[in-house]
Amino acid sequence: MRILKISDVYFPRVNGVSTSIRTFAHELQHQGHSVTLIAPQYPSELEDEFEILRVPSRYLFVDPEDRLMRRGPLRRRVAELRAREFDIIHVHTPFAAHYEGIWLGKKLGLPVVETYHTYFEEYLDKYLPWLPRKALRYAARRFSRSQCADVDSMVVPTQPMLDVLRGYGIDTPAEVIPTGIPAGAFSNGDGSRFRSRHQIEADRKVMLYVGRVAHEKNLDFLLRVVDRVRKTIPKALLVIAGEGPATKHLHKMRDALGLRDHVRFVGYLARDTDLPDCYAAGDAFTFASRTETQGLVLLEAMQAGTPVVSTAVMGTAEVMRDRRGGLVAEEDIGDFAAKVERLFTDARLRGELQDQAVAKALEWSAPSTTERMLSLYQKCIAARAEGSVVQLGSQ
Repeated sequence: MRILKISDVYFPRVNGVSTSIRTFAHELQHQGHSVTLIAPQYPSELEDEFEILRVPSRYLFVDPEDRLMRRGPLRRRVAELRAREFDIIHVHTPFAAHYEGIWLGKKLGLPVVETYHTYFEEYLDKYLPWLPRKALRYAARRFSRSQCADVDSMVVPTQPMLDVLRGYGIDTPAEVIPTGIPAGAFSNGDGSRFRSRHQIEADRKVMLYVGRVAHEKNLDFLLRVVDRVRKTIPKALLVIAGEGPATKHLHKMRDALGLRDHVRFVGYLARDTDLPDCYAAGDAFTFASRTETQGLVLLEAMQAGTPVVSTAVMGTAEVMRDRRGGLVAEEDIGDFAAKVERLFTDARLRGELQDQAVAKALEWSAPSTTERMLSLYQKCIAARAEGSVVQLGSQ
């Protein structure tokens, strides 16, 4: 099968969408399929084992990490793309990529699938705080309904996110297909090496966060949690791995709370080298985002054998539904801190949760989820050939 993907983001831009694209693309290639990705040009670029067509892009003043693809250079490649005889188009983001993906689908006569990666209703007010929250929610829902109506089928990472879309009145055929974890990607990290590199003493208890340092990730809450935990465990340390628009704010908050010795920012980490070591260095992976459509980082931490303390909202609720591999906490500083302290001090519990975490990560394997994605592609291609509506199980 020849698959054309299109996204407004990809590495070197680090986020969950980039990770999902890479995971599925690599596994599709390994299973004998061809993958081409259309993505923006960045000041620095990254090659991959599958083909990437970089499109000239412009800077976005509202978010300097991202770029906006230019329509003209992309549309001038339509003849080249037609000659490649792709079987399906998979859109991954709702901005330029969505509209150009729909345009290409019409020009090339191909079915279009789109993954709904981002819970916009709980996202927009973090970046447009001067607008009424009610108005932003209305806009997010209307925007989602409009875009979902454009495509042959939706891919949704978790059932709770699909339930949200159905609540919006969206009836586009949809399948719940989470991003899988590449086998062994994070299971061989060296936590001692990471601690040595960042001058973290062996006897310190580490709360770990990995991900985009963004306002919607609720990192203010984690700083208040470590502020509470340090009163019981004086050597408690929160390590934040990642970068993003909330970094400056969190530095100020750390200093205002007197947490210079209890919060460490280590920036972006290379996924193939530094990140496995980082996961292995944590005593507890801590997460409290309200906007995750999947919560992939929880599974990455589990593969490394690091138990989780997390709230259970949207995607994280799906991951933590069986309560294996970690502890579920309320979004309450006292309850969350108590769960972290319990994990830090109860060696028997920690050992049990470590074993559960590793076993659970194996169940979310990339080969399995990729087979489900291929099945969806085949159904969409067949429905387009027959002139019918895609028939899927997750309606």
